[in-house]
Amino acid sequence: MRRVIYHPDYLKYNLGDGHPFSPVRVQMMLELLYAYGIKPDLTEPELLLPEDLLTVHREEYVDFVEKSSRGEVGADVNSFGLGTADNPVMPGMAEGARILAGGALLGADLLLEGKATRVLQMGGGFHHAHSALASGFCLYNDLALAIKRMTARGWHVAYLDIDVHHGDGVQDIFYTDDHVMTISLHESGEYIFPGTGWLHELGQGMGRSLKLNIPLEPFTEGESYRDVLERVVEPALSWYRPDVLVVQAGADAHFSDPLADLLLTSYDYERIFRRILELADQSCKGRTLFTLGGGYALTATARIWTILYLIFMGLDIPEKLPPAWRKRWSEAIGRPLPETLHDVPPFYDSIPRKTEIIRHNKELVQRLMDAVAPDWL
Repeated sequence: MRRVIYHPDYLKYNLGDGHPFSPVRVQMMLELLYAYGIKPDLTEPELLLPEDLLTVHREEYVDFVEKSSRGEVGADVNSFGLGTADNPVMPGMAEGARILAGGALLGADLLLEGKATRVLQMGGGFHHAHSALASGFCLYNDLALAIKRMTARGWHVAYLDIDVHHGDGVQDIFYTDDHVMTISLHESGEYIFPGTGWLHELGQGMGRSLKLNIPLEPFTEGESYRDVLERVVEPALSWYRPDVLVVQAGADAHFSDPLADLLLTSYDYERIFRRILELADQSCKGRTLFTLGGGYALTATARIWTILYLIFMGLDIPEKLPPAWRKRWSEAIGRPLPETLHDVPPFYDSIPRKTEIIRHNKELVQRLMDAVAPDWL
């Protein structure tokens, strides 16, 4: 049983012209599906009320965000992480964030009630939002709200984050929680935002050895990335045996992304998405909640998320992009799109440190598994 969640009001989460976290990315994806003759059966969530956010967010934070969104805040607008280039104050942003959070909560409810086995939330993935801090384009942590809903019902949740940036907000909110395992594969914080996600961040108290991070070397290619995923995620899920797998499916580890330095191709993403679904089948009866997330190369992100949708729905992957869609969006974004849904080789220049990068990533995995082994036995 598959369900896809989307609401037109998701477009209200708009942080301004020129901001990387643009609603255009999902609009491109939806129009591409329609251009292929696919009409997704979309389930619309309800708009959450501010008080619905308090299972994760502090009341004073929610109150400040809501007032800022209505233009009721004056000189102290820079409080709680707002008023920055990453998180500017925009009219209607709070309502947009609440409808997106409502989508994630609806996904959790569909899984809890047995009305779906796989859920794809066509938006969200706000993994940087903390309980009282906006950060990294993220206002309300939809992922944490959905996870909290499921743990409140006694479920154990595994959270897998393949966004190129560390899922620091989700990790922080559940750092001591033994009902939540977090796994984040990301480019090392030595080089990019948010500067966290190190091997030693393993959790505390009952959450010890349940927070797993792999800070990958810049210019990590798909083969090494997929090897790391296999060496960490498969044994982690086999040991933890969660009730559900929540996946933040950011597309910004793509080689063309302007905000990071990993080198995944669309073919790598296809293999990763297929493997994640296989792992969910093996570890938690297939129960999976996907959200979207980062992805700032407009020529790549919509294609990658379309591939996710097609795999999610068990559909074939077309070779060519529809010419009319390609023409429309090439003109709209001011840069050419490829003729095919998948990337066209050559993808990028050769990497002189490839052997060293592969070795470094394997050593990271070994050090992580050695660190958690005493608690996993």
